[in-house]
Amino acid sequence: MRRRTYLKLATNILLHSRIRSWLTIIGIVIGVGSVVTIMSISDSMSADMESRLADMDLTTITVSPGYTRAFSSMGPGGPGGAGGAGSSSASDAELTNKDLRALKLVDNIDYMYGKISGRESVYYMGKSAELSISGVDPQVWQYTVTYDLDSGRLLEPTDKFVAVIGYRVANSMYDSPIGLNRVITINGKSVRVVGILASGEDDNAVIMPIDAAVELIEDAEANVYDSIVIKVNDVSNVESVVSEVEERLMLSRHIMNEKDRDFSVSDSLSMAQSASEMMSSMSLFLGAIAGVSLVVGSVGIANTMFTSVMEKTREIGTMKAIGARNRDIMMIFLVNSALVGFVGGVLGIVLSLGLTSLLPSLGLTMMRSSMGSTLSPELMLLGISIAVFIGIISGVVPAYNASKMRPVDALRYE
Repeated sequence: MRRRTYLKLATNILLHSRIRSWLTIIGIVIGVGSVVTIMSISDSMSADMESRLADMDLTTITVSPGYTRAFSSMGPGGPGGAGGAGSSSASDAELTNKDLRALKLVDNIDYMYGKISGRESVYYMGKSAELSISGVDPQVWQYTVTYDLDSGRLLEPTDKFVAVIGYRVANSMYDSPIGLNRVITINGKSVRVVGILASGEDDNAVIMPIDAAVELIEDAEANVYDSIVIKVNDVSNVESVVSEVEERLMLSRHIMNEKDRDFSVSDSLSMAQSASEMMSSMSLFLGAIAGVSLVVGSVGIANTMFTSVMEKTREIGTMKAIGARNRDIMMIFLVNSALVGFVGGVLGIVLSLGLTSLLPSLGLTMMRSSMGSTLSPELMLLGISIAVFIGIISGVVPAYNASKMRPVDALRYE
């Protein structure tokens, strides 16, 4: 038989068992649609993560008071920094100029400074808002950050009662926008705004010179820091610098045992790698869940094909009696199962297109970008290919059984 004949006969089988075939196709549609949608979202999230990592400074190391083993892989926002259970109390373990002097002996460090932070009421035009205030060393801070500015400038060495603020602070926190050179009030002191960060950089920030911040932040002390920020000269040296920083601080703080450690060291490179690994694991897990639908769909195809073989037994006998070969019979049913997979795959792609376009309208977002994304042609082709492959695999055994029927037995079948 010709290939065109295989397709014609397979299509005829599909059309004459409509309800059963379409119920089977629905299983493939759900499986392919869910798998392709998850893969599309995963690709979108991965692209967003890569974009964030490209913008991120991976040479930054942060030393914080307090320590837990879990903290070492969670960064400065982890439980150790908050003095959680099983950690050294952050209030007892202070970072001081002594620690800065000890770390100056570490190789491959370009810049380093102590940083303080706290929350205070910030007044502007008669309105107040509780904001996080950071005090940094203006001589080196501008060399350790990669902020984009919406307007104005970063802090300079001669600055004192001035501030760089986040885009949201400038435009959304108060009834009137805060413009450049406008004055905000913190604990009765006037602070002039010299810079506004671009949207998405650090939207809620109020950053000012540490000398001024010590006077404005309650409980802040001179030469006592909430963290020490280190910028390494090259990303390849981050791991070695982290190890050396830990060794130096253990010596300078006279800590002999790991259980007595009262500080934590985190680096942006490790956190970025952990985030990427977590995202990959999550995508794999979600894909495996969606893959169950494909397994169910493949069982449905096999069941449909076995039923079709039983229904077409006499026709198989007739075809063999007039000269059809075993290969011809097998190809007819294989093409039929592949056709079921193909139709399910195409409709699954249509379903996925609808889902990915619907997610943004439902307000579902991930990171900075919407979870919805446009399906790439490669992903569409992959989805259809998976469906066809599942169809063929599911139809192999029924097609083989049909091809091995003896004409006499098939013609006698009731």
